[in-house]
Amino acid sequence: MKNAMIALVEETGLKKDMPDFAIGDQVEVHQRILEGEKERIQIFAGVVISRRGEGMRSMFTVRRIVQGEGVERTFPLHSPKIAKVEVKRTGVVRRAKLYYLRERVGKATRLRERRAKLVPGEIGTKPEETDGE
Repeated sequence: MKNAMIALVEETGLKKDMPDFAIGDQVEVHQRILEGEKERIQIFAGVVISRRGEGMRSMFTVRRIVQGEGVERTFPLHSPKIAKVEVKRTGVVRRAKLYYLRERVGKATRLRERRAKLVPGEIGTKPEETDGE
């Protein structure tokens, strides 16, 4: 259980506009980079292989393949250096950490895409069956 004072202080620094993403999702992390006096945005795209911590201390690790070599970066979720996080694809996983992807190469690193659940009555769904009465 967290201390109430610590929770109160941390609450002021939390970002409200962060998207809800999970392990296995393909994301683009837009990070602010300072070069002298200029500021630019650099995008790091990859698969989220882990999340840890809570509140201000929450972090996530993104893995991608660059020129045949695996690259992982760990980002603090509520850092002011993170401009935004965009979810590109959602993945179906059954693990909390996807460290097994480190040993895989090529097409073996792909994850199945999670489909949104269809709600009856929405566009693109079949109407519910009736008895015909």
